[in-house]
Amino acid sequence: MLAACGDGKESDHPSTESSQTCRKFEFSEILLATDNFDESLVIGKGGFGKVFKGKIINGSSLVVAAIKRLDSMSTQGATEFWAEVEMLSKLHHCHLVSLFGYCNYEKEMILIYEYMPNGTLEDHLHKLGTPLTWLQRLKICIGAARGLDYLHTRTGIEFGVIHRDVKSSNILLHERWAAKISDFGLSKIGPTNQISTTVITGVKGTFGYFDPNYFTTGKLTRKSDVYAFGVVLLEVLCRKRAVDRSLDEDHWGLVMWAQESIKEGNLKYIIDSGIRGQISTKCLKEFVQIAEKCLLRNPKLRPTMAEIVVGLNSVLASEEKTSSFLPPDDRKKLDIFPLPSNGENSGRTVVPLPSKGENSGVHSTCGRMFAQQSKAASYYG
Repeated sequence: MLAACGDGKESDHPSTESSQTCRKFEFSEILLATDNFDESLVIGKGGFGKVFKGKIINGSSLVVAAIKRLDSMSTQGATEFWAEVEMLSKLHHCHLVSLFGYCNYEKEMILIYEYMPNGTLEDHLHKLGTPLTWLQRLKICIGAARGLDYLHTRTGIEFGVIHRDVKSSNILLHERWAAKISDFGLSKIGPTNQISTTVITGVKGTFGYFDPNYFTTGKLTRKSDVYAFGVVLLEVLCRKRAVDRSLDEDHWGLVMWAQESIKEGNLKYIIDSGIRGQISTKCLKEFVQIAEKCLLRNPKLRPTMAEIVVGLNSVLASEEKTSSFLPPDDRKKLDIFPLPSNGENSGRTVVPLPSKGENSGVHSTCGRMFAQQSKAASYYG
């Protein structure tokens, strides 16, 4: 098997045997690394359980690791645990989180990952993480897209992987802000030599990111990941959550809100106020077009992840070119969509959507999706 990196192409150098083999850690090593699961070392909580920061011997080196411990009360269990071990022991790419190993001792199920010091994309969009510039957000999107493209078609082996839970909390950020896809517990395998790989499976994932076609038919394809990635693109642009339960039920979904705003010509309302002055008109339109294509109802009309990588790289090149021509004091001229003070997009303001009578079929589908699913967790979980 070959490792892959950068633009998603295979490396000239095969992965070493040690990088392909997932190490089994002793429980005593885990206790030492986490100081007996000291709560002060907890860096995240998710649907799987708690994640601890610790130092552990990996090969000949002492490394900082993120140690995820399965909660016995979690809805996730052994199936997801072993799926993650299997996937990450076979797949190696600079835009996928690395799994150092696992521990399976009595009822304990623990995964040991490389540590991502900048947390998740979700942290920086919706929590107290460092605010991201527009260019940083673009580069993170490109990195995540490359990781998904690798999973879908470039693994170098006879199967491709459908992630099935693409979301901002499953995009981790390296110390240099490189994006890495994480959480493979729900992933499914399918052949790469088919134009459209379809897996019939029970509907799992995170609502707000669900492909409507997958939700209604149970048919999972690579384009299901593409739809979820389109939701992430809107999150990045708007700094709004995929689902906001504090609003009226008809307004919960980011996709519906953004699509209606764009349709009504209110593009200015969807941009995060923190980056509005950093986006050129051309690049904004191109970025939104990519997101819209990802979110098309017909999966066959959505782009592939490879096409998304090309499109986002084009947006980045144009944005960097535009910014390079402007001195810092003049970049505010790019703020082409000034809003009145009471219309600032703080990440929570919502443009009114049509009444329930309009487009009711779509609204009812979204309502059923929200009613039947539960919110997933963050950081390696």
